[in-house]
Amino acid sequence: MDDRKKIGIGLTSFGCGFTALGVVFFFDRGLLAMGNLMFLSGVTLTIGPRQTVKFFGRPRNQRGAFCFLFGLALVLYGWPFVGLCVEGYGFVALFSAFFPTVLIFLKRVPVLGTFLSLPGVKHLTTTIIGKSQTLPV
Repeated sequence: MDDRKKIGIGLTSFGCGFTALGVVFFFDRGLLAMGNLMFLSGVTLTIGPRQTVKFFGRPRNQRGAFCFLFGLALVLYGWPFVGLCVEGYGFVALFSAFFPTVLIFLKRVPVLGTFLSLPGVKHLTTTIIGKSQTLPV
């Protein structure tokens, strides 16, 4: 892994952290804006500018990309709660294909795997992952 990808992963992580802090501090506009900009720049550094444009420009991702960027604009304009709601929909629409992969990885993490194996949570994760990709626990 080269330095550009390491910096991109770090920026993406800090972006998620600043966004979480912005929510904790009652939708602080500054923290949410910094988190969003760090997240976008981190994704761009991690996968590259050309791949980022291709990812956001795919026909199946255009609605999610529009909602995510429109939500970012709303946060920057001064409507953090509405912007974050619109961004959340865009995020789910954009990255919903990655959720099963992330859940499969999280099932292998020692403490989180145990939590994800609890009866109610296991039903939810099995529904998200799909019956064909479940792991034996």
